[in-house]
Amino acid sequence: MHLIMILNALAVAWWLRSAWNQRQGNWNVRWQRSLFLFLFPPLLIFMTAIAVLFMGPQGQMGGMYTGSISYLLALIYLAFFAISCIKLAFQGWQSVESARNCPLVNVGDRQARLLQTGALFAGQIGFWQPELVVSQGLVQTLSPAHLESVLAHEQGHHYYRDTFWFFWLGWVRSCTAWLPNTEPLWEELLALRELRADGYAALQVDPLVLAESLLLVVSSSPVLSEICCAALGSSGADRLEQRVEALLAPPELTPEAQLQSWHSFLLAFLPLLTVIFHS
Repeated sequence: MHLIMILNALAVAWWLRSAWNQRQGNWNVRWQRSLFLFLFPPLLIFMTAIAVLFMGPQGQMGGMYTGSISYLLALIYLAFFAISCIKLAFQGWQSVESARNCPLVNVGDRQARLLQTGALFAGQIGFWQPELVVSQGLVQTLSPAHLESVLAHEQGHHYYRDTFWFFWLGWVRSCTAWLPNTEPLWEELLALRELRADGYAALQVDPLVLAESLLLVVSSSPVLSEICCAALGSSGADRLEQRVEALLAPPELTPEAQLQSWHSFLLAFLPLLTVIFHS
């Protein structure tokens, strides 16, 4: 019976991921749709594995005997999740320590870590309380107005805690790379994250200046890993046109996630209810 539960969860997860397509819509619609299709299938599989683990390798459920094979599969999958989390956390810690080794300087009215490289880079590095990191090349190349627009964008990442939330989303990505459309959905979420930070910055600086800064920074090669990092050019050059068009268009409201948008995720916890039918 437990094996049937696992196979059903895998079938639903595969079907949902396969149903994704890049339909257009406003930021809020795209964000909620992409986040649901990215998170719900792994969460359903994860909760099914936890339910099987709680029920154990022996007993009955729905008049059918359970076996140790499904229990072992659930245990292996959860161990894989845990090991992946530890690995990413260690890599993130290395990024944070590398950033903290850089000297602390004043950039405009903000403090930042100065990266000794000629590449154009600005990003938030860390988890819940990230630090601003800028490159020497960025400070020396950009005008004060362009530099201020870049800093405003990075403040948007800090405001939305993007480094923290995308660390966990990155963990889900690494654990479910075998599901359909994992990479396209990840790229979509990255692009929407950048659009949100662009929108935040556009309320404080001239959007045209920010667009010019974006063109300069995205053309430069990335200098740090994406783990625990939210940088101006992290969505890649393939999304550049979309971001520039959004900056030149009238500003679009990007509201905070509301409670009702999370109700659909509660369905992923249904496998836990099967524990009461196990004996």
